[in-house]
Amino acid sequence: MEETRESLLGHDNSMHQFSHQNPFSLILRLYAGHFLAKWGARMWEFSVGLYMIHVWPDSLLLAAVYGVVENASKALFGPIIGKWVDRMTYVQVLQLWLLTQSLSFIVAGITVTWLLDNSGLRVSGFAVFVSLVVLTNVSGAVGILSTLAGTILIEREWVVVISRGEPPEVLTNMNSVIRRIDLSCKLFAPVASGFIISFVSLEASAVTFSLWNVISVWLQYWLLKSVYDGIPALSENEARRQERFEQIFPVEESSSISTVTEILLSHEGSSSASEAEHSWIHSAIERLSKVAFFDAWIVYLRQDVLLPGIALSLLYFTVLGFGTLMTATLEWKGIPAYVIGIMRGFNAAVGIAAIFLYPLLHSRISTLRTGLWSIWMQWSFLLLCAASVGIQNSNTSAWMLMWGVVASRLGLWMFDLSVMQQVQDQVPDSDRCIIGGVQKSLESILSLLSYAMGIIISNPKNLLESYFLVREVEHFFHVKIRGVSRHGNYGR
Repeated sequence: MEETRESLLGHDNSMHQFSHQNPFSLILRLYAGHFLAKWGARMWEFSVGLYMIHVWPDSLLLAAVYGVVENASKALFGPIIGKWVDRMTYVQVLQLWLLTQSLSFIVAGITVTWLLDNSGLRVSGFAVFVSLVVLTNVSGAVGILSTLAGTILIEREWVVVISRGEPPEVLTNMNSVIRRIDLSCKLFAPVASGFIISFVSLEASAVTFSLWNVISVWLQYWLLKSVYDGIPALSENEARRQERFEQIFPVEESSSISTVTEILLSHEGSSSASEAEHSWIHSAIERLSKVAFFDAWIVYLRQDVLLPGIALSLLYFTVLGFGTLMTATLEWKGIPAYVIGIMRGFNAAVGIAAIFLYPLLHSRISTLRTGLWSIWMQWSFLLLCAASVGIQNSNTSAWMLMWGVVASRLGLWMFDLSVMQQVQDQVPDSDRCIIGGVQKSLESILSLLSYAMGIIISNPKNLLESYFLVREVEHFFHVKIRGVSRHGNYGR
């Protein structure tokens, strides 16, 4: 039993190297709280596509619309959430995150249950039907935004603060365990939901989802609040954050604005623009900087990890993953929900294998080289998905598509860890939460484009055409990123 626990948590000698100020029991509570939060989010992520394809059969329209709403929300509000996490106290973020996430997911579960129980509502009461769909989309998006705040707090802030002063390998191992927890939720939550959907009903899965959020929120808060109370480094860092924000942030913000102004004006200078034009540009930039999210993008664009962040974001411009559109399409093609859940489980299991493999590669080659090897490993496996486009047999094509996506996760998750570690190593403390919010926003913008394609090509019969098109777009950009990396500008 002890061996099983150590395997799951990545328990090795480095895990014994925590100081007396960071008891391992509190680290376990951090992992447990993170697990509970991720489990609910992964249940919703898997189930929402199946709900939508049943609410409006034979069309990906509702599934694609939900994807657009969710990703547009993250794209628009991601930088703002990053700034809020940076400016609020840890306890305030914790309370707002858990309360908002649980309430919004409860509302989403209730509205979905209502829609599924009243299948004729689309014809008999279209106005009510639209209102319920809108409420489902909005509440689901708010729940995902709340999850984003929690992700930034735990992954980008607390893990870094807790590992500070510990041996260097502790941060790498904590990152691996956090990712392993997320992937474990991706493995088991869809399987559990898929079995409930297949052997009980869709309505039962929605009710279970709502009850989970009612019960788990209290335990999550107790676990994470005890971590905050028990690890002095968190409260000490919070005090430094508040002091820095009050005294330094306005200066940094002004510096960011002036830097971008100089860059833009230098481009204008080559066209011999007048002093008046320069003054107008400077004034416009200052006005834009007052918009809540604009200055966050300025900070992001100045980072050394800009190119790795963009490269990671480009991977979201695809439907080659077990997201809402692919799940709905597989359901339409006749693949049972429990089979989709099991395949998502295999998908996560390969990701967990990648999390174990990453520290081994990282210890032998640099972070950058690990990332480059990982991304090309992903592309090699995705060739199976490209080959599925030409297969006439629908069932064979679906299985080729699923296994190609599953295998590609080995490279994807190692690449994700490589980029995350570059951000943790190279981004200053004062910018880390902001960068986390902007990064998620950029990823959502690219994901939003793939869902927009799902609205344009809403017939599931034609979805494989979008796979091929998006794959070619991604391939073009990644070849470009690889060319830039050869000149040493891709991070370390």
